[in-house]
Amino acid sequence: MLLGCHISIAKGFPQAVENAHRLGCQSFQFFTKNPRAFRGKAADPEQAERGRALMAEYGLVAVAHAPYITNLSTPDPELQEISIQSLKQDLENAEAYGAVGCVCHMGKHVEMGEAYGMSRMVETLNRLLEAYTGPCPLLLENTAGQGSELGTTLEQCLEVRSRVEQPERIAFCFDTCHGFAAGTYRPEEWMDFLERARATGYWELLRAVHLNDSKAGYGQHKDRHANLGKGFIGEAGLAAILRSGAFEGLPVILETPVAKEEEYMPEMAYARSLMA
Repeated sequence: MLLGCHISIAKGFPQAVENAHRLGCQSFQFFTKNPRAFRGKAADPEQAERGRALMAEYGLVAVAHAPYITNLSTPDPELQEISIQSLKQDLENAEAYGAVGCVCHMGKHVEMGEAYGMSRMVETLNRLLEAYTGPCPLLLENTAGQGSELGTTLEQCLEVRSRVEQPERIAFCFDTCHGFAAGTYRPEEWMDFLERARATGYWELLRAVHLNDSKAGYGQHKDRHANLGKGFIGEAGLAAILRSGAFEGLPVILETPVAKEEEYMPEMAYARSLMA
């Protein structure tokens, strides 16, 4: 697996690549814009080129992430239009920076019901993929099921993809905290879960992984990331997941709570130790 962490691009994309390399990352994730805003700047072509060159030099893989506030299932027409334009820019920036994909959370039906939320999400994705015609795939991320979040099961994620007009342009990002909190898997039954994920076709569409422990217990539907080994998945659970070889060749990104990026270094070392 290609282990890494989330890196800020506030000081420019080339600096983010340098920081990821300095921390010993093999991959890294970045927000395409402020994670709490729809509007942002287009990627600077010169910085993007420099960053891509550094990534090639250091052998780094980048994963982009859209803002948290994006809701693919919003019933508000104006918010839907804003979300589509925002995501179009996210994908354009991800493409410019050479990311393997742009992660986006699944939709929230906002008390309109699951059926409505699923249909609305498909509609939004169809419009997005009509507006953005570039090669960067959108990576739908499984959720913890907090509030009215959709996408807590592999089957639901796959259903959304199967219903869009251009399914080949959509892949997935799996979050270990979200899956556990949603009740999608138990660490002690990881191999059974993995077998099911492969049988459904989900795993072959996986392009990135978020490696996080969970402050919430199994099936509690709360999106609360914990530092590795400090949550309910725990050291034994994380070791079982990492030793399974399930993430071979994939960018595996830490999104654990840290005050500064340097704190990811001992966590990455800890993750590697669990594989021994």
